[in-house]
Amino acid sequence: PVMYSRAIRRLAYLAFGSGALTLGSLQAVPWALETYNSRRGYEPPSKRDKTLNQLMDAPLKSREEQLASLANQNGPEFDVLIIGGGATGCGCALDAVSRGLKTALVEKYDFASGTSSRSTKLIHGGVRYLQKAVFNLDYEQYRMVKEALGERANMLHIAPHLTKPLPIMLPIYHLWQLPYYWVGIKMYDLVSGTQILKPSFYLSKSRALEYFPMLNKNALKGALVYYDGQQEDARMCLSLGLTAAKLGASVANYCEVHSLLKSVDPATGKEVLTGARVVDNMTGKEFTVRAKCIVNATGPYTDSVRLMDSPSKPGIVAPSAGVHISLPDYYSPEMMGLLDPATADGRVIFFLPWQNCTIAGTTDTPCTVSDSPHPAEEDVKFILHEIKHYLSPEIVIRRGDVLSAWSGIRPLVTDPNKQDTQSIARNHIIEVSDSRLITIAGGKWTTYRQMSEEAIDTAIEVAGLQPKGPCRTSGLMLLGAYNWSPNLFIRLVQEFGVEPTVAKHLSCLYGDKCLDLIRLEPLSGHRWPVVGKRLHPNYPYLESEVRWACQEYACRAIDILARRTRLAFTNVHAAAEALPRVVAIMAEELGWSDEKCREEFKHCKRYLQHEMGYNLKLVERRRHPINLSSEEVADLTKKFRSIDSDNKGFITLSDMERFFKDSDHRLEPHQIREIIDEVDLNRNGRIEISEFLQYMSATKSGFVGSSRFKHVLGDSSAANYKKPQQDARIPVDRSGGGL
Repeated sequence: PVMYSRAIRRLAYLAFGSGALTLGSLQAVPWALETYNSRRGYEPPSKRDKTLNQLMDAPLKSREEQLASLANQNGPEFDVLIIGGGATGCGCALDAVSRGLKTALVEKYDFASGTSSRSTKLIHGGVRYLQKAVFNLDYEQYRMVKEALGERANMLHIAPHLTKPLPIMLPIYHLWQLPYYWVGIKMYDLVSGTQILKPSFYLSKSRALEYFPMLNKNALKGALVYYDGQQEDARMCLSLGLTAAKLGASVANYCEVHSLLKSVDPATGKEVLTGARVVDNMTGKEFTVRAKCIVNATGPYTDSVRLMDSPSKPGIVAPSAGVHISLPDYYSPEMMGLLDPATADGRVIFFLPWQNCTIAGTTDTPCTVSDSPHPAEEDVKFILHEIKHYLSPEIVIRRGDVLSAWSGIRPLVTDPNKQDTQSIARNHIIEVSDSRLITIAGGKWTTYRQMSEEAIDTAIEVAGLQPKGPCRTSGLMLLGAYNWSPNLFIRLVQEFGVEPTVAKHLSCLYGDKCLDLIRLEPLSGHRWPVVGKRLHPNYPYLESEVRWACQEYACRAIDILARRTRLAFTNVHAAAEALPRVVAIMAEELGWSDEKCREEFKHCKRYLQHEMGYNLKLVERRRHPINLSSEEVADLTKKFRSIDSDNKGFITLSDMERFFKDSDHRLEPHQIREIIDEVDLNRNGRIEISEFLQYMSATKSGFVGSSRFKHVLGDSSAANYKKPQQDARIPVDRSGGGL
């Protein structure tokens, strides 16, 4: 009771500025929090704007038209040029154009290609930040949590098709944890005030296992469940940019700022920014964008743009790498996440259902800024080791179950008084340079709108801009949200003959625009589904999505596989299998030559290999020891020689084709080459006996997941078949093929 009373008093002190809060006055807290919101000027999301709704139905300008608008030297200059096409940059563009300012935005890669598409997919206030706020009496931390919870409510309103409330479980394995976590979670509810999603609640051991049957039941005492939001981050960011474009902003991806332009301000006699030299990375064409004000919203690249303005400036961003992994969907329930609040090194691990798989992460490691951040095997092992503590011993946590792995760079704001990035809060800062470069840095996904509002407010003040009204982004519905409802997918099923799984995916990704997209899909040639040809048989992404994405400024194959669809994030091997078809469709839409197709194929393959973890396990497998008994070695050597019919000492593509022709399994030539690539560690196009034994040992240990090659070898002849013993352990199976 003493601990609860102290914690509540501390929260009250932070919220209301008084040192005490009696138990009798707790009933007044929701009203007081609502009053606190109104004092800060927060308004609930507004109703739909019919004029904006009409603009959303207008055709989207082509990328060529956007580039022409940016490079136009005859018309009036832009009020604001925003550098960076992530969440904050696109949020700034939407904020500025919705106020009536002439707005431009450039991004050197694709929209959301960096940190904004590599998040934990949560819309949250930050439970651990609230803990620091209460126990350290840190008002800034409290204010950040409060602000984020308000922004969480706004995001759920403006893009209901891309967001949803998600229950997250905190399993309790020690009785002392129950009151400690209960107080913390109830405080989280309390700070949410009237914007609470759903109240948190306690579950007994039996009920917890009913909700999350994969939990380790040994020593489980019960569980607490609280609610946060979940989003499709890449599409959310793109929707911000597209909505801004619909409202009149000139936006272009793959346009890189090479230098900032300055001239002397007659009023002050000082040099001020007047524009930027920009290069279209798709064509190499260089042009000038003239603007009264420039906003630097480049996330991890913040300091590089600041150095363009003033080479002597010290850095203000401390980049930190966060690694996530994707696992099969059977690792978690469909609608329940899991939070590990105290890992071995003090970090927090989330374990969440997303896009028909399970994502786990994240790590928090200081790093350097890179155009192609890649996950480290040590981080993958750390995440697997941590989730192992919470999952049932019946579930074998296998390295081979990792379907994808990626790393994102968080642009944390440096605090000179702290050394480790784990303790740095994601507060944002706004800096105005002598030449009027406005830098918005730090923050997190959830607070992008508030950050954008403050950045544009600063731009208006510094550059003397004349907006037509105040900020309008609170409650401003995004593209696809105006006429969406949770039952819209049923219309796709009934009117167009789309599979229900695919229809739900289209509805929840494109909102009401799914009705326009599905009209691009030709007949399937089957009685059911009537339309809907998938890019990959195991995932709901359609070929028409590629054509639609080309209209939404997708320029490269990886734009499709990593951000317009999330196939690279959910299963990198499936993405590699879908790549040839994606390239072929984009070639039809964008008029690519054969040489361009080959270039895109290689570029996308490199991305999958290095940034999505495709090659991650290959490097580690070279170090994997051969752990086979003498009998197993003898049996496998015999099988190897049966495929290597002329005793060359290695297996070639011809040997494999002959082997599969004689077996009951029929594979296409490209599928056989994929199998060779799985085994071929030396990358010389053939399988040697050492590679063969090493691969079979890796499948035995679970380092390699379900293997087509092993399956075929086991069925190749009755003589080689061994009936499993009754007490033999049945390995955990999975679909899709992992890293």
